[in-house]
Amino acid sequence: MTRSPNHQGVSDNRGRGLSRKQFLGLGAGAVAGLLAGCRGGPQNNPALREQSGSGTGGTEYKGPKVELQFWNGLTGGDGPYMRRMIRQFNAEHDNIQVKMSAYPWEEYYQKLATSVQSGRAPDIGIIHLENLPTHAARRVVAPLDDVAEALNLKETDFVSTVWQAGIYKGQRYGIPLDVHPIAFFYNKTSMSRAGLDPENPPTTREDYEAALEEFKRAGIQAHWVFPGAWPHFPILVWQFGGDLYNEDATEARFNSPEAIEGLTWLVNLIKKGYSPKNVGAGADFVGFQNGKNPFWWHGPWNINAFNEVENLDWGVTELPVIGSQKAALAGSHNLVLPRQRTPDSNRIDAAKVFINWLSKNSLEWAKAGQVPARNSVRESTEFADLTAQAEFAKELDYVRFFPPVPGVQDVYGQTVEPAVNKVLLLKQDPKSALDEATERANKLLKENREKYGA
Repeated sequence: MTRSPNHQGVSDNRGRGLSRKQFLGLGAGAVAGLLAGCRGGPQNNPALREQSGSGTGGTEYKGPKVELQFWNGLTGGDGPYMRRMIRQFNAEHDNIQVKMSAYPWEEYYQKLATSVQSGRAPDIGIIHLENLPTHAARRVVAPLDDVAEALNLKETDFVSTVWQAGIYKGQRYGIPLDVHPIAFFYNKTSMSRAGLDPENPPTTREDYEAALEEFKRAGIQAHWVFPGAWPHFPILVWQFGGDLYNEDATEARFNSPEAIEGLTWLVNLIKKGYSPKNVGAGADFVGFQNGKNPFWWHGPWNINAFNEVENLDWGVTELPVIGSQKAALAGSHNLVLPRQRTPDSNRIDAAKVFINWLSKNSLEWAKAGQVPARNSVRESTEFADLTAQAEFAKELDYVRFFPPVPGVQDVYGQTVEPAVNKVLLLKQDPKSALDEATERANKLLKENREKYGA
């Protein structure tokens, strides 16, 4: 982004190229704020007791009129869509009124932890799936098992992987609102200029590399790679059949043969002249619009941004299979209940009604550039009419998330990103860089188990 994005682009639908930290929505500074606000705080505060409400679990609310505070990081182009949904909800519920406050994501996470500690937490919040275990471990958010049970929500009602990922230590802490996978954007005008069929983007490694070669002959470096390799590195590791961690995320596998093969393929895009060297953050987004970077792997929050660009003829489809299998990195917004120092059963019941309503009515949210997590919404004819979002939805059978382990996303950011930077700046070979990253990551993972009591 030309200005600092608030998170993975969803909060600014004019989003530019983004780092892994921005995609996950919680950087090191926010983690520090969370820990500073929570050590000796929420997780050890007996006043922050379990909060189950009256037991209706979101099916209905018949209590006195309440005004609920809904905090999130939707400060950009997606904010108006959520506000429209809130206005509709308020119009349909005489006894519940929701007021939304939005902050830049990193600020939001700090404020959320502080508000829980001080006893002034909002009634409802949004947390990115990758951050949910950390907030659950620090008792910033409350379990939602009763909501799922009362509404008879089950795995078959949602994208299976995102539903399962909302569970931490046997309890559910989030109701998934959406899924936002990484897919393959392509500039049709540039493809035509290079003699390629703009209606048939490449789907295999062979065809993808052949297309890059055709672009090169036409004087176009078609796939820009910027230091950090977000989102390429995890996608390529998975596509080549590897994984970032072992099954319980106690050991990093950043230096597996599959990871080395994936990073080698990526750095070769630079060495072979398919990508410029030293691509700056945000340059890839601008390059896509002006036809200089016609092949771009990114998220659905760019849909509305590209629709607003005059004379930009673009398409989007599933990621090409560079390795041996399909795989795509994804994130998700989860609706949560922050813990309250003095739980109010009426407010809790009303908040659960709002969470359920948002999930059932997430078609409007899809228009912001999202894929609804709820199957009934995604399978509607109205969603099918959102053709770009529907393309992203094709990847849902094989999307992957970072493991649901507290602090694991920061381990990645502190180890993999610096290592990959060196490789893509042609300062170190893939194997030695990933060996060093893995050794450092395993130390951090051990520290996290002690820190979070995992």
